[in-house]
Amino acid sequence: MKWTITMTEEELHRKTIVEQAIAKRITQKEGAARLHTSERNFRRILFRYRQNGDIGLVSKHRGKPSNHRLEDDKRETIVEMIADPKYSGFGPTLMSEKLEEYQGIVVSRETVRQLMIEEGRHHPRVKKKRVHLQRERRERRGELVQIDGSYHAWLEGRGPKACLLLFVDDATSAVLAAEFVNQESFFAYGKLCKTYFRSTGLPVAFYSDKFSVFRANSSIEAVTQFRRALEALGIDLICANSPQAKGRVERANQTFQDRLVKEMRLRGINDYQAANAYLPEFILFYNRKFAVLPRSTGDDHLPLDPAIDLDFLFSIQDIRTISKDLLIQFDHVTYQIITNRPPQNLIKREVLVTQDESGAISAYLNHQKLTLKIIHKQPKQIQVVSSKSLDHPVYVPPVNHPWRTYGRKINGYPILIDDL
Repeated sequence: MKWTITMTEEELHRKTIVEQAIAKRITQKEGAARLHTSERNFRRILFRYRQNGDIGLVSKHRGKPSNHRLEDDKRETIVEMIADPKYSGFGPTLMSEKLEEYQGIVVSRETVRQLMIEEGRHHPRVKKKRVHLQRERRERRGELVQIDGSYHAWLEGRGPKACLLLFVDDATSAVLAAEFVNQESFFAYGKLCKTYFRSTGLPVAFYSDKFSVFRANSSIEAVTQFRRALEALGIDLICANSPQAKGRVERANQTFQDRLVKEMRLRGINDYQAANAYLPEFILFYNRKFAVLPRSTGDDHLPLDPAIDLDFLFSIQDIRTISKDLLIQFDHVTYQIITNRPPQNLIKREVLVTQDESGAISAYLNHQKLTLKIIHKQPKQIQVVSSKSLDHPVYVPPVNHPWRTYGRKINGYPILIDDL
């Protein structure tokens, strides 16, 4: 009677070692060492080979289901959860966490990944080979804070796009502050900075991109309003040359775009007011899961001096010169200075003009606030438009115009040429 035995490459190698041991060409100790097993187990292998021949070297589990396979009911529960539209877009890692959280099923990420691939819910991505020199983390918390804004459809189809401002510590990768805003702006960053400084303290330096809020790209020597406010607080501002240079906050943006979007979907959050209210809870979860311990236990955050007026610092500030009529102009609006002081004491003096987030304008002279009144100028009369205006009709010369007879003369006199 003939039959076929299927053996793997490992089992064929085992057969060779066993035959050498039976032929006394190697010892049992040497054979066990070559098979990376114990002498006792090697003697078992020799016994099975002597009793059953080649089939004694074949695994008895071949063709049988694994002892570690998922139970049928547990597998069905996982597949149903994977197919639920509510969990659309979930990756294997996040799906395995939600299975444990909502169903009490503890399975590995790889098991979930394989099931999602079988169900067509996950497509493995090919990793691109990119080489970037890795920068070592700072030693202490607060030594360097990376800041960035991320525009994304955070509420998916339940609301418009918005920008999430993130402050990430370089030493620990912990999120120190975050807020949803309509767009990146000086006042948006200023508001988040005030909250962060009052709750945590002043960091040593910020690390940002070259967005116009942080750097005046039109002139190297110009100082932005944001940099001016930070310099007044003793905080350095470093602008990165590439997104990879501030990779901690960039990776945090990717994680937030994946996990935060799905968490807000599960909680039914449909507006950014509720999203901002949920952010502190999500940040606690994020820091527990992804933050690392710094190399030094010290904290470089400095306590905020209560005497510092952050609202004043994070206002738009500029210098204006008082005219002989005690007038100043700011943002195309003319203001009259109301004062009891002699006018000659104010003329040609420079004043500091500020504009807060609400648009209110204030002026300060030697740190004293001045009283301002808006002057509405009368519009000028309508001027007569020259003949070169855009709506001027096109002039067509008549047939007998001298221009048409230019260069046509007989006996030195111009002649009339009929229009053909």
